[in-house]
Amino acid sequence: MNLDLANLVGLAGSALMVVAYAYSNMARQLNFLIFNLLNLVGSLLLIWSLTVHFNMASMALEIVWAAIALLGLGNALRRKRQ
Repeated sequence: MNLDLANLVGLAGSALMVVAYAYSNMARQLNFLIFNLLNLVGSLLLIWSLTVHFNMASMALEIVWAAIALLGLGNALRRKRQ
């Protein structure tokens, strides 16, 4: 396995998404801002990694994941302002 920068960035993105998933299952009260931010940053890191080591199915999944995280982030910020 070649652990170049793109792979390390992708692994960091995956780790952030796993942390977000674990947090969503362990938190007494979910902070949607933190949850969606972790997912967004994780998916963006994976997207960057996939620009170097391209895989169409993974890229499509990460783009959708980032879009959902952006929508969730927008909802969380809107609720916080109210």
